[in-house]
Amino acid sequence: MKILVTGGAGFIGSNVVDAYVAAGHEVVVIDNLFSGKLVNLNPKAKFYLMDIRSAEVKKMFAIEKFDVVNHHAAQMSVPASVVDPAFDADVNVKGFLNLLEAAKDNQVKKVVFISSGGAIYGEAKEYPTSEASHPVPLSPYAITKAVSEQYLAFYHHQYQLDYTVLRYANVYGPRQIPHGEAGVVAIFMDRLLNNQSCTVYHFADEPRGMTRDYCFVGDVVQANLLALEKGSGEAFNIGTTVATHTLDLFEAIYAAIKEVKPALDNSLRSPVKGEARAGDLTQSCLNVDKAKHILGFSAQHDLMAGLRKTLQWRQTI
Repeated sequence: MKILVTGGAGFIGSNVVDAYVAAGHEVVVIDNLFSGKLVNLNPKAKFYLMDIRSAEVKKMFAIEKFDVVNHHAAQMSVPASVVDPAFDADVNVKGFLNLLEAAKDNQVKKVVFISSGGAIYGEAKEYPTSEASHPVPLSPYAITKAVSEQYLAFYHHQYQLDYTVLRYANVYGPRQIPHGEAGVVAIFMDRLLNNQSCTVYHFADEPRGMTRDYCFVGDVVQANLLALEKGSGEAFNIGTTVATHTLDLFEAIYAAIKEVKPALDNSLRSPVKGEARAGDLTQSCLNVDKAKHILGFSAQHDLMAGLRKTLQWRQTI
């Protein structure tokens, strides 16, 4: 297949590109390098330095003639979306519409859209949360993901453009940057390795912090491979169904670093406590039964295994 990966120089997108290339696909990457990095680019992938909002996107689609579009490019930070919801919508909605129009006009067969199971459901009553729960987004970022899913359904109905939605839990792993809530593993890891204290954000009634479902990027990559052939017209949660408090995550990262850096300052073991930020959810954990049964997906890394692999990468940069 010929596959376009938007955001293919970013953390998750570049890992997906590597897997698609290894599987024998012809891969093209579009990235504006706002948060992506040239060093992440697979040398076997063709690269366009381009914003998904650009008018040049349609010309590029006409030249390349893609079979599949894998859409990872996004404004990805929940706190940033609260500060500037107009920019968030411009990138995540208008940018995506630009891609959909180009896909519709150039006979693209399928879109694999990356949504957010970690944000789109809001404060769900069902926990762990399945796809049967109606999205109740409580941040501008989550709203843009919910709206984009609805646009996909429209393009499928009106133009027969096939799609599969992957609703990610909180993804971590090699190439993650310490930026926004989604980068909490990278934030904690970088700060501890630089002998700096960490902050655990929490609500008043839960000092251990919010709960999240942390999924290793290598497992997420497998879902993207499966979605090329399966899951037509459906949305799937991609996670571990294991809820982890932020404080427990911090302690696991501290322990992983202590294994390779025994001299780590013991004074860093107690993080600073901070009040929950605008847009923060009290809890988020995904039921992935649907992805298991239809896609054949299951996470292969527990938290400590994933953290150790992430730390190994972090020590090489």
